[in-house]
Amino acid sequence: QVQLVESGGGLVQAGGSLRLSCAASGRTISTRALGWFRQAPGKERELLAAIRWNAGAPYYADSVKGRFTISGDNAKNTVYLQMNSLKPEDTAVYYCAAKDYFWQKDYNYWGQGTQVTVSS
Repeated sequence: QVQLVESGGGLVQAGGSLRLSCAASGRTISTRALGWFRQAPGKERELLAAIRWNAGAPYYADSVKGRFTISGDNAKNTVYLQMNSLKPEDTAVYYCAAKDYFWQKDYNYWGQGTQVTVSS
């Protein structure tokens, strides 16, 4: 069992930056993958970035590549999403998620979500 707790959301002006944190509890194994998703009203859930725990290069969606960075701190058991050059269209509920095996299709652990609002 993995528990994920998100923090760092809030209101930010366009062009600004924000860092989201996802603290993970429970056993962390090398096969686990973690990702950041977002969902805006009326839109489908979108995978933004993903990493295999302590291995491999991260994945980024085209919509955020060059602006967002996913990283992890093993000592703190925390995954971050650094968001730069924020745009109003980035406004959404952001979720962190994990799956036991990086090759499986579905993420099976989810955080509660944190609201990010970007004002113009």
